[in-house]
Amino acid sequence: MAFTCGTGKHRRPSRVKRTTTNAVGVAALTTTGVVGALAAPALAAESSVEQTGLTPVVTLGDSVAEQIDEQAAAQQRAADEAAALKKAEEAARKRAAEEARKEREAKERAAREAERKRLNSFVLPITGSYVSTGYKTGGSLWSSGSHTGVDFHAASGTPVHAVGSGTVVTAGWGGAYGNQVVIKMHDGTYTMYGHLSSIGVSVGQAVTPGQRIALSGSTGNTTGPHLHFEARTTAEYGSDMDPVGYLRARGVSV
Repeated sequence: MAFTCGTGKHRRPSRVKRTTTNAVGVAALTTTGVVGALAAPALAAESSVEQTGLTPVVTLGDSVAEQIDEQAAAQQRAADEAAALKKAEEAARKRAAEEARKEREAKERAAREAERKRLNSFVLPITGSYVSTGYKTGGSLWSSGSHTGVDFHAASGTPVHAVGSGTVVTAGWGGAYGNQVVIKMHDGTYTMYGHLSSIGVSVGQAVTPGQRIALSGSTGNTTGPHLHFEARTTAEYGSDMDPVGYLRARGVSV
């Protein structure tokens, strides 16, 4: 007996399905948690098993695949936003570090400039004192017949300061000057401090403006305690110049 095959087609799903490709995508997304609770009910409602005679293939409806795509896109956007935030934070950190570096360098420059100005400045040898005997004052008290410097009023033991930056070239007994200090200044001139009760520096020592170098007194040829101060062109006696004009020319109010 012969059998006649029916002319009808095999029964297929009534809707267009995304088969193998979406099934693989679902497996991957399920592993990373994209499908989760949303996809599970939809799979139960819209998935079907197509019998092909081989391995059953799970197919998904269009709406479920679209939701999976949206979740994947949202996850990608979140990742992009996190990367952008990290990049912005790194840029902000670099800007802050650069600003801190510039601020630090500016402070260092300001400190160097302030120190440079300080080292180039001049001050009075006795703080708050005044000239009690002027330059070139005549009289028998001085072997040259006139005063080779100026006297600053000071009680014995008053701190004596270097008027500017320089190097000590003399520190010790100076005959009529008693205990004396002579300093070669940074501009090549010299200053001398006489009649000292004690000396606090030594030859070769560098000094800065306002540094204490001695204490005033009345050693040597003197009628009482004071500071004898000279400005000179050399370290030697006889090269004196007007001490008041010298200090005033360097910004000191005398």
